[in-house]
Amino acid sequence: MSLFRIFINQLEEDDEDMATSKKMITREEWEKKLNAVKLRKEDMNTLVMNFLVTEGYVEAAEKFQRESGTKPEIDLATITDRMAVKKAVQNGNVEDAIEKVNDLNPEILDTNPELFFHLQQQRLIELIRQGKTDEALEFAQEELAPRGEENQAFLEELEKTVALLVFEDASTCPVKELLDLSHRLKTASEVNAAILTSQSHEKDPKLPSLLKMLIWAQNQLDEKAVYPHINDLSTGQLEDPSE
Repeated sequence: MSLFRIFINQLEEDDEDMATSKKMITREEWEKKLNAVKLRKEDMNTLVMNFLVTEGYVEAAEKFQRESGTKPEIDLATITDRMAVKKAVQNGNVEDAIEKVNDLNPEILDTNPELFFHLQQQRLIELIRQGKTDEALEFAQEELAPRGEENQAFLEELEKTVALLVFEDASTCPVKELLDLSHRLKTASEVNAAILTSQSHEKDPKLPSLLKMLIWAQNQLDEKAVYPHINDLSTGQLEDPSE
């Protein structure tokens, strides 16, 4: 029985037995329920490997593979290439990133016009950041404007980006967030997800989803019972309601 099944069973019991009041579950009772859950070490190792691979921790994944014998879902060598692309975007070297993506798999950008546009948009942003106004205008006109004519959403994003050129002080521009490093990270994450998808791998690790399910299940049970919580996911320790 899984931990989430325990929560669901408890909810069903509470619906039957408690119409107006919450049931009190002691730490001893709760720990007994948790201890009855059987987890396979292989499943936990697979979750860890999935997280390391998806997030790009290649050295950690290699070490974990040696120590646990857990086979990764993809060739670990591809992680290095994927992280090189991600790092290039994060550093503002978008042209280099595009070349690396095409070296990995040309179909990624050929079949994903939105991603390609966002990479080109990021190239424009980097030119503006460097103060290369004439080069930025030329690039926008030759590379991005034709795509904007074919797609209204692209056109709106292009207009927002070009607006950065109107303001001498970028901090006063309504779209100044485009110059934030967070926008680089957003584009880098989009590229990372596309590469993972092309490799038939989930674009997001499974472990965070399971933790979200745990939080959701606790919130649902809170309406029916008082019981020991896991308030700090980093420690996983049970805390009594009064703590």
